[in-house]
Amino acid sequence: MEAYRNPIILTFVALYMLLCIGVGIWALRRTKSTHDFFMAGRDLGVMVTAFAVFSSTLSGFGFVGGPGLVYKMGMSSVWMIVCVIMGYNISFMLLAKRLRLFAELGNSLSLPDVVFLRYGKRSTSFLVAVAIILGVLGYLATQILAMAIVLQDILVETDFLATISLEMCVVVSCSILVFYSVTGGIVASVYSDLIQGGVMVIAATLVFLTVVYTFDNGFSEISQTIQEHDPEAIGPWGTLGMVGCLSWFFVFGLGSSGQPHVVTKMMMYKNVNDAKYILPVSTIGYLFSALLWIGIGLAMRALVLQGVQPELETADAAASQFLQNYAHPVLAGVVFAGLFAAIMSTADAFLNIGTAAVMHDIPKAIGKTIKNELFWARTTTALITIFSAVFALYSGDLVAILGAFGWGTFAAAIVPVVVLGFNWKRATPMAANIAVISSLVVNFVIKIFKISVPYNIDVGALALTVSLLLFIGISLASEQPELDPDVEAVMDL
Repeated sequence: MEAYRNPIILTFVALYMLLCIGVGIWALRRTKSTHDFFMAGRDLGVMVTAFAVFSSTLSGFGFVGGPGLVYKMGMSSVWMIVCVIMGYNISFMLLAKRLRLFAELGNSLSLPDVVFLRYGKRSTSFLVAVAIILGVLGYLATQILAMAIVLQDILVETDFLATISLEMCVVVSCSILVFYSVTGGIVASVYSDLIQGGVMVIAATLVFLTVVYTFDNGFSEISQTIQEHDPEAIGPWGTLGMVGCLSWFFVFGLGSSGQPHVVTKMMMYKNVNDAKYILPVSTIGYLFSALLWIGIGLAMRALVLQGVQPELETADAAASQFLQNYAHPVLAGVVFAGLFAAIMSTADAFLNIGTAAVMHDIPKAIGKTIKNELFWARTTTALITIFSAVFALYSGDLVAILGAFGWGTFAAAIVPVVVLGFNWKRATPMAANIAVISSLVVNFVIKIFKISVPYNIDVGALALTVSLLLFIGISLASEQPELDPDVEAVMDL
């Protein structure tokens, strides 16, 4: 079977691509309006919503960037996993029911719609929409780059496409992504999540077992090898250091509640009381899937240190190289197909919220109406994909770094406005506006001008701290706002 490894992997990937086309065509028939395109009709069940939540968090960030980050930094990135699990609990405790009720109260299509309902100011919903667009640029770039890197690693093993470039793989990936997203909208994404989430939970567990059996003495040999050659990497803080890891704890824990592609799913489930069932299913699914993140990263680092595996040209190749060289061909094919599914559905979710911001939220905030909104939503989806692809190719960053930047942008702009603002009646529109603006200024000034932050503190954590302090301080210094009675009733629940 080893002789047919690459054909087997290609077959699974090709079957998945055909499945994407089928899902897109099926979802096209169910997408009759912008409400369906952006909100899936707000009638999702427990399992679909739960798998959509944890799949949106992992995607290319977790399955390509995660192992790459472990390979490069050791145990540092494991803190991301711990923090995100904590973040699920914070999100559901503070937001799930309230966000769902706000969405129903205002018949909302997007997160900025709900923000307007809470604060009563178009300027606030406008700024949140701008923050979403900017965050989508970095995070969608993560998905596109991850998909292209994996596709290239598969195709270079073939005789007829051995010299295919990363740029061409980006073109192929984007073409499939645009068809999938334009036809099905969020409907295609959430129902694909149910299938691929189940596949990835099982596949990640099997990959973790493969990692253990790749070494004679399992994880004890892996840890011993890394301890002998790079003791800092196997320590509790990895190579990033304590302060850097704790800053991730802050931005990935509390910041989980500010991820629009995740919290928007909380506006879509059918029954308000389903939140208590969605949370444990999402958490367990994420925990099992994250085994791939940890296992492959440490295994590839150990294999390189032992001289079994050549040093990787880029850390992002860790997952694909392990699957290509050490996993059973069928398992590798299933994981690659599941990986493409995870990336595709999450990229679709980002395109969906980005398109909603461009075609629905910003025009609404400035008093404009877009005619034939569904057509222009699909056109905008294609344009955002092109911009993100260019950013992915020429930003020069690893998949995980791009993902962390997008995550930090969302967290710093949205956590104060949504997480605190939806639970604190004292919060004011002015405080929300300044919090969003300050978060974007801090994030992008440091990124664009490549300013060095001491102690490896994450830029997103720094921006989130600034926006939170300003939001709380300005709200306390301002006169308490008068709330709409319906909004106040929801906040009192």
